[in-house]
Amino acid sequence: MRIALVSDAWQPQVNGVVRTLTTTVAELQRLGHEIETITPDGFRTVACPSYPEIRLALGSGREVGRRLAGFAPDAIHIATEGPLGWAARRWCMRAGLPFTTSFHTRFPDYLAVRTGLPAGIFWATLRRFHAAADRVFVATPTLATELHGRGLTRLHRWGRGVDRALFRPDGPRLIEAADLPGPVMLHVGRVAPEKNIEAFLAADLPGSKLVVGEGPALAGLRDRYPAARFMGALHGERLAAAYRTADVLMFPSLTDTFGLVMAEAVASGTPVAAFPVPGPLDVIEPGAGVLDHDLVAAVRGALALDRDGVAASGRRFDWSRCTAEFLGGLTRIARTPVPA
Repeated sequence: MRIALVSDAWQPQVNGVVRTLTTTVAELQRLGHEIETITPDGFRTVACPSYPEIRLALGSGREVGRRLAGFAPDAIHIATEGPLGWAARRWCMRAGLPFTTSFHTRFPDYLAVRTGLPAGIFWATLRRFHAAADRVFVATPTLATELHGRGLTRLHRWGRGVDRALFRPDGPRLIEAADLPGPVMLHVGRVAPEKNIEAFLAADLPGSKLVVGEGPALAGLRDRYPAARFMGALHGERLAAAYRTADVLMFPSLTDTFGLVMAEAVASGTPVAAFPVPGPLDVIEPGAGVLDHDLVAAVRGALALDRDGVAASGRRFDWSRCTAEFLGGLTRIARTPVPA
């Protein structure tokens, strides 16, 4: 099958969306599918305001159409609502071709945090973008319920997986954290206001706080919380070692649609402490973590969990199954795409 995947989120960005898309592409290619990725690295770009590592493609409309027409895909999936996503959407609609989209990020909530404006005023644009799709892929039942309530009814479940050969309970720990007094509480993710990291850093907790990730809030948080250890971004075996080093993963976000780092932590045998909100409610099973409106209580409960039991819960995050779900949601194009 020839599949065109259009995404404004791509390497070298480091986040759950990029890990999901790149892993899915690799799995699809392993199964013999031919993939055309239309991503910012093929265009002239500018830095996204307040997200400098995110590059936004400029003047991409004609080239997106040319590449889609030249590839003649059997299916088109538009993963993000950025300039490339909108360009692909316009081309598909002009050509009368079906396409699918996926909802990865609550941008209205992110923008509300950054601007102080109500999130509701930003939802109309996202609803318009996704309403034209044959199906909208969503990661969790909770997210599906929310989007259905916002008028998006053609929804398809597309779960998430974990590289369990990498994120596993056995293996080395992070050498740089060997001197930290326990319990070690870890946060992994973009260091940005919408991640609510300060709720973790300000909590009165024993032991040590370890932060893995980069982002616009890093300098300010490092200054305000000098007792915490900020490691920057970690990848591969070093990220896996950080999970194994931690006694608990802290996930204070109130806005994530899934939270892939929670699945990685659980697969590593590290329990999760989080708020009972969308994302954690779907990802964390009983015995894999504790959800509580009191983050300190959630930590205490998570520290009492058995790590073997936590790791057992992580076995349900399987990329092969998720890739099958992705394929099952695509809409086949019945005719050859017209030229742009």
